[in-house]
Amino acid sequence: MENKDMEYLDGFETSLLDELLRVCTSFGLLEGTLLSSEDIDAKWKEFAPEYMADAVPNLNSFPEAAVGWAGYVGMAVAKWWDRDWSRHHGEKYDTLLGSRGFDDMDDHIVRDILGYELGSPEAGVISKIMLVCAQQAIARIRRENIEGQTVMAFHIFARTARAMFRIGAAIQLKKDGYRFQKVKLNPVDRNGKPLS
Repeated sequence: MENKDMEYLDGFETSLLDELLRVCTSFGLLEGTLLSSEDIDAKWKEFAPEYMADAVPNLNSFPEAAVGWAGYVGMAVAKWWDRDWSRHHGEKYDTLLGSRGFDDMDDHIVRDILGYELGSPEAGVISKIMLVCAQQAIARIRRENIEGQTVMAFHIFARTARAMFRIGAAIQLKKDGYRFQKVKLNPVDRNGKPLS
Protein backbone atom coordinates (compact mmCIF):
# COMPACT_ATOMS: atom_id res chain seq x y z
CA MET A 1 0.00 0.00 0.00
CA GLU A 2 1.31 3.44 -0.89
CA ASN A 3 2.31 5.97 1.74
CA LYS A 4 -0.51 8.36 0.76
CA ASP A 5 -3.04 5.54 1.22
CA MET A 6 -1.67 4.77 4.69
CA GLU A 7 -1.88 8.47 5.59
CA TYR A 8 -5.47 8.56 4.34
CA LEU A 9 -6.39 5.47 6.40
CA ASP A 10 -4.65 6.84 9.50
CA GLY A 11 -6.52 10.14 9.12
CA PHE A 12 -9.83 8.34 8.57
CA GLU A 13 -9.39 6.21 11.69
CA THR A 14 -8.32 9.14 13.86
CA SER A 15 -11.25 11.25 12.68
CA LEU A 16 -13.71 8.38 13.16
CA LEU A 17 -12.42 7.74 16.69
CA ASP A 18 -12.88 11.44 17.47
CA GLU A 19 -16.48 11.32 16.18
CA LEU A 20 -17.29 8.19 18.18
CA LEU A 21 -15.63 9.63 21.27
CA ARG A 22 -17.86 12.72 21.00
CA VAL A 23 -20.95 10.52 20.64
CA CYS A 24 -20.05 8.39 23.67
CA THR A 25 -19.20 11.50 25.69
CA SER A 26 -22.57 13.05 24.81
CA PHE A 27 -24.24 9.88 26.16
CA GLY A 28 -22.20 10.19 29.36
CA LEU A 29 -20.36 6.92 28.73
CA LEU A 30 -16.94 8.55 28.25
CA GLU A 31 -15.42 11.82 29.38
CA GLY A 32 -13.80 13.09 26.18
CA THR A 33 -10.75 10.85 26.51
CA LEU A 34 -10.12 7.50 24.85
CA LEU A 35 -9.13 5.17 27.69
CA SER A 36 -6.83 2.43 26.46
CA SER A 37 -4.18 -0.12 27.30
CA GLU A 38 -1.42 -1.58 25.15
CA ASP A 39 -2.45 -5.06 26.34
CA ILE A 40 -6.01 -4.51 25.16
CA ASP A 41 -4.96 -2.99 21.82
CA ALA A 42 -2.57 -5.92 21.24
CA LYS A 43 -5.46 -8.35 21.68
CA TRP A 44 -7.24 -6.71 18.73
CA LYS A 45 -4.23 -7.50 16.54
CA GLU A 46 -4.63 -11.14 17.53
CA PHE A 47 -8.42 -11.25 17.10
CA ALA A 48 -8.74 -9.04 13.99
CA PRO A 49 -8.13 -11.71 11.31
CA GLU A 50 -10.81 -14.03 12.74
CA TYR A 51 -13.18 -11.15 13.44
CA MET A 52 -12.81 -9.86 9.88
CA ALA A 53 -13.40 -13.37 8.48
CA ASP A 54 -16.69 -13.49 10.41
CA ALA A 55 -17.73 -9.88 9.85
CA VAL A 56 -17.03 -9.33 6.14
CA PRO A 57 -19.65 -11.86 4.92
CA ASN A 58 -22.23 -10.05 7.09
CA LEU A 59 -21.35 -6.56 5.91
CA ASN A 60 -23.97 -6.20 3.18
CA SER A 61 -26.86 -7.95 4.96
CA PHE A 62 -26.15 -6.87 8.55
CA PRO A 63 -23.82 -3.85 8.46
CA GLU A 64 -24.59 -2.71 12.02
CA ALA A 65 -23.63 -6.14 13.36
CA ALA A 66 -20.51 -6.42 11.18
CA VAL A 67 -19.29 -3.04 12.43
CA GLY A 68 -20.82 -2.94 15.90
CA TRP A 69 -19.82 -6.34 17.22
CA ALA A 70 -16.20 -5.12 17.28
CA GLY A 71 -17.25 -2.73 20.06
CA TYR A 72 -18.57 -5.67 22.08
CA VAL A 73 -15.25 -7.47 21.53
CA GLY A 74 -13.45 -4.41 22.91
CA MET A 75 -15.71 -4.41 25.96
CA ALA A 76 -15.04 -8.12 26.58
CA VAL A 77 -11.27 -7.73 26.32
CA ALA A 78 -11.31 -4.70 28.64
CA LYS A 79 -13.40 -6.67 31.15
CA TRP A 80 -10.88 -9.54 31.03
CA TRP A 81 -8.04 -7.05 31.44
CA ASP A 82 -9.65 -5.54 34.52
CA ARG A 83 -10.81 -8.82 36.04
CA ASP A 84 -7.60 -10.89 35.80
CA TRP A 85 -5.34 -10.32 32.81
CA SER A 86 -2.84 -12.98 33.89
CA ARG A 87 -5.65 -15.52 33.59
CA HIS A 88 -7.45 -14.07 30.55
CA HIS A 89 -4.64 -12.78 28.32
CA GLY A 90 -4.57 -16.10 26.48
CA GLU A 91 -8.30 -16.19 25.69
CA LYS A 92 -9.02 -17.22 22.12
CA TYR A 93 -11.38 -15.49 19.70
CA ASP A 94 -13.80 -18.45 19.81
CA THR A 95 -14.50 -17.61 23.47
CA LEU A 96 -16.36 -14.53 22.23
CA LEU A 97 -18.73 -16.41 19.94
CA GLY A 98 -22.24 -17.21 21.09
CA SER A 99 -24.13 -20.47 20.67
CA ARG A 100 -24.94 -19.36 17.10
CA GLY A 101 -21.40 -18.18 16.41
CA PHE A 102 -20.98 -14.61 15.19
CA ASP A 103 -24.76 -14.05 15.01
CA ASP A 104 -25.28 -13.81 18.77
CA MET A 105 -21.80 -12.70 19.80
CA ASP A 106 -23.26 -9.49 21.25
CA ASP A 107 -25.69 -11.30 23.56
CA HIS A 108 -23.04 -13.79 24.67
CA ILE A 109 -20.57 -11.04 25.54
CA VAL A 110 -23.15 -8.95 27.41
CA ARG A 111 -24.55 -11.88 29.41
CA ASP A 112 -21.62 -14.25 29.87
CA ILE A 113 -18.58 -11.96 29.93
CA LEU A 114 -19.84 -8.57 31.09
CA GLY A 115 -22.38 -10.20 33.44
CA TYR A 116 -25.56 -8.29 32.53
CA GLU A 117 -28.95 -9.94 32.10
CA LEU A 118 -30.26 -9.54 28.57
CA GLY A 119 -33.08 -7.01 28.68
CA SER A 120 -31.64 -5.27 31.74
CA PRO A 121 -31.16 -1.48 31.72
CA GLU A 122 -27.37 -1.96 31.56
CA ALA A 123 -27.64 -4.29 28.56
CA GLY A 124 -29.99 -1.79 26.91
CA VAL A 125 -27.53 1.08 27.29
CA ILE A 126 -24.73 -1.02 25.80
CA SER A 127 -26.92 -2.14 22.90
CA LYS A 128 -28.04 1.43 22.20
CA ILE A 129 -24.55 2.96 22.23
CA MET A 130 -23.08 0.19 20.08
CA LEU A 131 -25.90 0.64 17.56
CA VAL A 132 -25.52 4.43 17.52
CA CYS A 133 -21.74 4.14 17.10
CA ALA A 134 -22.08 1.50 14.37
CA GLN A 135 -24.58 3.67 12.48
CA GLN A 136 -22.30 6.70 12.84
CA ALA A 137 -19.36 4.67 11.54
CA ILE A 138 -21.36 3.31 8.60
CA ALA A 139 -22.51 6.82 7.68
CA ARG A 140 -18.89 7.95 7.83
CA ILE A 141 -17.78 5.11 5.53
CA ARG A 142 -20.50 6.05 3.03
CA ARG A 143 -19.39 9.70 3.06
CA GLU A 144 -15.92 8.57 2.00
CA ASN A 145 -17.33 7.35 -1.36
CA ILE A 146 -15.00 4.34 -1.48
CA GLU A 147 -15.82 1.87 -4.22
CA GLY A 148 -17.20 -1.33 -2.69
CA GLN A 149 -15.35 -4.65 -2.79
CA THR A 150 -11.96 -3.03 -3.35
CA VAL A 151 -8.75 -3.29 -1.36
CA MET A 152 -9.34 0.23 -0.04
CA ALA A 153 -12.90 -0.68 1.03
CA PHE A 154 -11.52 -3.63 2.99
CA HIS A 155 -8.94 -1.44 4.71
CA ILE A 156 -11.55 1.21 5.56
CA PHE A 157 -13.72 -1.51 7.11
CA ALA A 158 -10.74 -2.92 9.03
CA ARG A 159 -9.91 0.52 10.43
CA THR A 160 -13.57 1.06 11.32
CA ALA A 161 -13.71 -2.26 13.18
CA ARG A 162 -10.55 -1.36 15.10
CA ALA A 163 -12.02 2.03 16.02
CA MET A 164 -15.18 0.33 17.29
CA PHE A 165 -13.07 -2.15 19.29
CA ARG A 166 -11.17 0.71 20.92
CA ILE A 167 -14.38 2.62 21.72
CA GLY A 168 -15.91 -0.51 23.27
CA ALA A 169 -12.78 -1.06 25.35
CA ALA A 170 -12.79 2.58 26.50
CA ILE A 171 -16.45 2.36 27.55
CA GLN A 172 -15.79 -0.78 29.58
CA LEU A 173 -12.66 0.68 31.20
CA LYS A 174 -14.71 3.68 32.32
CA LYS A 175 -17.47 1.37 33.62
CA ASP A 176 -14.79 -0.44 35.62
CA GLY A 177 -13.68 2.84 37.20
CA TYR A 178 -10.67 3.82 35.11
CA ARG A 179 -10.16 7.44 34.10
CA PHE A 180 -7.38 9.78 33.16
CA GLN A 181 -6.44 12.16 35.93
CA LYS A 182 -3.91 14.93 35.82
CA VAL A 183 -1.25 14.35 38.42
CA LYS A 184 0.98 17.14 39.61
CA LEU A 185 4.32 15.74 40.54
CA ASN A 186 6.27 17.54 43.21
CA PRO A 187 9.45 15.52 43.52
CA VAL A 188 10.80 15.28 47.04
CA ASP A 189 13.84 13.63 48.54
CA ARG A 190 13.55 10.81 51.08
CA ASN A 191 13.22 13.39 53.87
CA GLY A 192 10.21 15.02 52.20
CA LYS A 193 12.08 18.16 51.09
CA PRO A 194 11.25 19.49 47.60
CA LEU A 195 13.86 18.86 44.94
CA SER A 196 14.78 21.81 42.76
